[in-house]
Amino acid sequence: MISVTKLLYETEYFGDSLRYSNGSKGAIHGTTAGHGPVVVWNSTRTCNLKCVHCYMDSDNQKYQGELTTEEAKRFIDDLAEFKVPVLLFSGGEPLIRPDFFELAEYAAAKGIRPTLSTNGTLITPEVAKRIKEIGVGYVGISLDGLREVNDKFRGKEGAFAAAMQGIQNCVAVGQRVGLRFTINRHNFEELDKIFDFIEEENIDRVCFYHLVYSGRGNQMINEDVTPEESRQAMETIIRRTQDYENRGLKKEILTVDNHCDGVYLYVRTLKEDPARAERVKSLISLNGGNRSGIAFAEVDPLGYVHPDQFTQHITFGNVRERKFGDIWTDLSHPILAGLKDRKPLLKGRCAKCQYLNNCNGNFRTRAEAVTGDFWESDPACYLTDEEIGIK
Repeated sequence: MISVTKLLYETEYFGDSLRYSNGSKGAIHGTTAGHGPVVVWNSTRTCNLKCVHCYMDSDNQKYQGELTTEEAKRFIDDLAEFKVPVLLFSGGEPLIRPDFFELAEYAAAKGIRPTLSTNGTLITPEVAKRIKEIGVGYVGISLDGLREVNDKFRGKEGAFAAAMQGIQNCVAVGQRVGLRFTINRHNFEELDKIFDFIEEENIDRVCFYHLVYSGRGNQMINEDVTPEESRQAMETIIRRTQDYENRGLKKEILTVDNHCDGVYLYVRTLKEDPARAERVKSLISLNGGNRSGIAFAEVDPLGYVHPDQFTQHITFGNVRERKFGDIWTDLSHPILAGLKDRKPLLKGRCAKCQYLNNCNGNFRTRAEAVTGDFWESDPACYLTDEEIGIK
């Protein structure tokens, strides 16, 4: 994640202490700055929607073999032992699991901050109150546009209205809530409307995700934004973040899954405020760029461990058979070992980029989806050869 608010204004939010604290320290041993990785647990594949870009290829059906409540608690015990700071409950739709509240509360009791990634359609006033009571640190609700645009992507008429109600129910009980918006060719022009929307609805946070080609998202490679459209999107995000700050509105603005965003912000700031630009560069250096396999991990509904939620075709082990910490520190798997020290393996523009220490080669799954080579350049990098120091 790239915190635009942190880079531009030093505004401090919870996740910044994890994002900007010696990004690669201890990576070879599986831990970062004295703690384990942030873990996404796709707790179920079942979902009440059918989003066109879903990396889990989820549907409204029951899937067999998912971790039971007791297995999930043992898994959480292992995470606590490995000092994992955050467990993100995702899906499918995690609120479909009848034991969600029990497991989130269990994680909190073990000293792990539970967070929730949801489509928001199942958050009734009672659910919002319970989420708040058990100590869920943050609720991220996915929207991919306003009204008809969102419903088209979500595969269900009325999904926007239901998600809106879920957001309002969270706000009403004081639960910290934010939007998750995946940028693509069909919605990037709605960014200004999204900023208007979060202000009108008193939403604390928005994460703008770049498309990763995985699951049903593989079918959207040709629907991704162009390099020029990526730059336009970043300009809008920067402009509106500055507008919020100038008017005293405290909103956390982040971009996700494309670490050249941080470099773009540095290069842009260098032209306007060189002193500030050096601080930006210092922060993105601490962040260390993409940290899949280092400070970020994913566990799927069946218990298999992956470098991130988009790279589920690569598996390191299963938490039913071994403790998570043992799996994460076992470097016998060449991809896990490679991710922890990837710079010598990278190819193409990534290998030659002068900002490699700040980006860390960006997203390997996108590179593999387009080129067939896991270590090739990420095609979503929108920086020019001149900007990254290639003549």
